[in-house]
Amino acid sequence: MKKKSTIVSISERTGFSVSTVSRVLNGKAELARISKSTVEAIQEEAKRCNYRPSLLAKGLRTSKTDTIGLVIPSMENLYFANLASTIIRDARAYGYTTVTVDTMEDEHNERNGIESLLARNVDGIIVTPCGQDPEWLENINRNIAPVVLIDRYFNATELSYVCTDNYQGGYEATRYLLNNGHENILCIQGTPYSMPVRERVRGYIDALRDKGLDARARIVGDSFSIQNGYLETKLALNSPSRPTAIFALSNTILLGALKAVREMKLRIPDDISLVSFDNYDYLDYLDPAVTRVGQPSDEIGAQAMEILLQRIAGETGGEEQRRLPPSLIVCRSVRKL
Repeated sequence: MKKKSTIVSISERTGFSVSTVSRVLNGKAELARISKSTVEAIQEEAKRCNYRPSLLAKGLRTSKTDTIGLVIPSMENLYFANLASTIIRDARAYGYTTVTVDTMEDEHNERNGIESLLARNVDGIIVTPCGQDPEWLENINRNIAPVVLIDRYFNATELSYVCTDNYQGGYEATRYLLNNGHENILCIQGTPYSMPVRERVRGYIDALRDKGLDARARIVGDSFSIQNGYLETKLALNSPSRPTAIFALSNTILLGALKAVREMKLRIPDDISLVSFDNYDYLDYLDPAVTRVGQPSDEIGAQAMEILLQRIAGETGGEEQRRLPPSLIVCRSVRKL
């Protein structure tokens, strides 16, 4: 199927800014004093690719559609499912409909999904980015529709974001294990380049360093998946230097680790201690209940929605880059050595 052209894709092909392309295609070139040659080049490209403006609003930002876009990396992950539920609920309370895109942790899917949202002329977008370059999202934020990040953010970005203080969570969980006598702690990470993972790992290493044990840091893994947790736990528990504790950096990684521990007929916490990132009620029903770092997902979703609505209304007010404190929930999955 032929890919539908958008203002963003025309901008990329012609080399003109998104705002320039938008003004030309919406009949505002003269008001913006755009040169005749530029207008002709953009109109020629639009004709060549059979561009059609959004049926929802020909004037781009001249009318509201009362819809927002929500872009998340995986609905299979309970954390993101909970975030999505909070945002959809809050959006409905303010009279907005939410169009949700699941990128499956793929940058190509993310770009296609966001272009689809822009074609529907959504009033704003909340996104958990899976890429590493903020420029494209910043361009959209400046010229088309407000963008607010949740859970993940970019260094030195102009984009608003709301997330957990992942460094604090990583540090406190590791310190708890250290205070219980564990020095051989395996850290199973998710997607290595994502901001939450980098910050959680940094907290893990700093907690070890404060005890003079940073040389003993062990960081493995490459995705927020059950399979990742399972394979890395199997390898570690079969190695000569078996860890006394595992710090799983997500609930999905934890589930894989639990499966591997059960298969090896090991007992928690007698044979191996476990700590996880993310807080869900089902963790209290495991035997034993799992110690974990709780993220304020409801508050993250609510604050992101609040910021987006302010931006849609043309307001700014308040701190727009927020890191909310996590909480350490102590249960019975850690043995004191």
